[in-house]
Amino acid sequence: MIQIKRQLKDFAQSGLELFWQRQATLAGATLLAAYYINIQTALACYAFCQICETLDYCVAKRVLAWDGKNKRDAVRYLNKLSVTSALCAMSIVLYIVLMAFAEGPSLHMGPLFFLFAAALYSAMNTCQIPRILVIRLCVYSAAFVFIPVYDIWVVRPPLDSDLWKQLGIVLFVLYFLIECSRKFLENYMARLKHLRELRIERDRVTDAYKVQSQFIAIVSHELRTPLTSVKASLDLLNDDKFGRLPNELKTIAKLGQAGGNRLAVLINDLLDFQALKSGEVALDLSTIDLAQFVRTAVAEHRALGGDRDITIAAHTPDELVQVEGDTRRLMQVMSNVLSNAIKFSQDGGVVNVYVETSGSKAKILIRDTGVGIPVNSKNIVFAPFQQVACPDKRDHGGTGLGMSISKKILEAHGGTIDYKSEVGVETTFTIELNRLAVNTATQPLIPNKSVSHAAE
Repeated sequence: MIQIKRQLKDFAQSGLELFWQRQATLAGATLLAAYYINIQTALACYAFCQICETLDYCVAKRVLAWDGKNKRDAVRYLNKLSVTSALCAMSIVLYIVLMAFAEGPSLHMGPLFFLFAAALYSAMNTCQIPRILVIRLCVYSAAFVFIPVYDIWVVRPPLDSDLWKQLGIVLFVLYFLIECSRKFLENYMARLKHLRELRIERDRVTDAYKVQSQFIAIVSHELRTPLTSVKASLDLLNDDKFGRLPNELKTIAKLGQAGGNRLAVLINDLLDFQALKSGEVALDLSTIDLAQFVRTAVAEHRALGGDRDITIAAHTPDELVQVEGDTRRLMQVMSNVLSNAIKFSQDGGVVNVYVETSGSKAKILIRDTGVGIPVNSKNIVFAPFQQVACPDKRDHGGTGLGMSISKKILEAHGGTIDYKSEVGVETTFTIELNRLAVNTATQPLIPNKSVSHAAE
């Protein structure tokens, strides 16, 4: 059922696309008929052709609007298209036969060439449905044979005459047309088979993707519950809630706590990535003061440098810059970018965060003086489960999902993220969002602030 639906719709679409081309051909044929025969006969033939073309056009439009679910409708449309196609072919043959009669018994170069062109046109453009192709070829073949045979019957020439030669050439051309039609049909059916195989493969991939998504979601949720209990227990131990632990045990407990935190990040990244990829995440949009948002993000990440003495500085403008977004999700983006900037910075380095505006756009720039990103790595930086090879050869760990998740979050906001980098010098990530228009007469301006935090 799917295949016949595809064939009917392909045939109808092809017919509608070539409608005006056929109209131009009919107009030219009418002028020729008016010259060779007479204007009354030409107009009568043209009117018959237009009736056939109109019927064919109406059926094609209905086929394209058809939902393709009812097999009985498929048979009905196939029958209607067969009838209209036969009528269209006969209307063209009528033109050509009348032109041949007007020339009288002779070598009909013009009429036979037009007939050949019409048959070849059908072989090329009606190969979607074998029945219709056969009907049209039969009509044209009958005309091909009739014209020279009629001349021979009227004149009764000797076998060495040009009229018999014309019949031989016509039979050869018919063989050529049949072979062309067969090849066009075989090629079309091969494409249909290939499309069917691709559709089957697509369905398999879709099913596998659904299973994978369900597996990740189930496993992640199942891991989150016991992990929460383990982390809570380790937190209590490290906070000396049940007495001070010996130094050896405290070291072990801190290692377990750090491992639990990394596992929690991994699980959350997997869940976020899966949700964002399937488009299931709804954004809780609100108006965000971008300067305050950046200062908060810097303050929350000031301790990530730990004992590496890395300074984070926030630079905000005098003007009020507002965007519409999900604060929690955008903070997740900032966390991913800032943590990477700190992670890849040299000891004692500086990470500068700027808020800038450009027309209707608001930008956050995170610039670090770290190891940089090698050239031609953009497809890796934002790809899931990928990490760029670090120039300083350190193993920084991580899931390889952070930047991919950030890119999807910003795309959901109608924003972008990109970077420029020079290996061994610096890297600047740019987050761009749509800026909200602010009525400065009613909105107080935020004073310019530059906040620096040295990791303790």
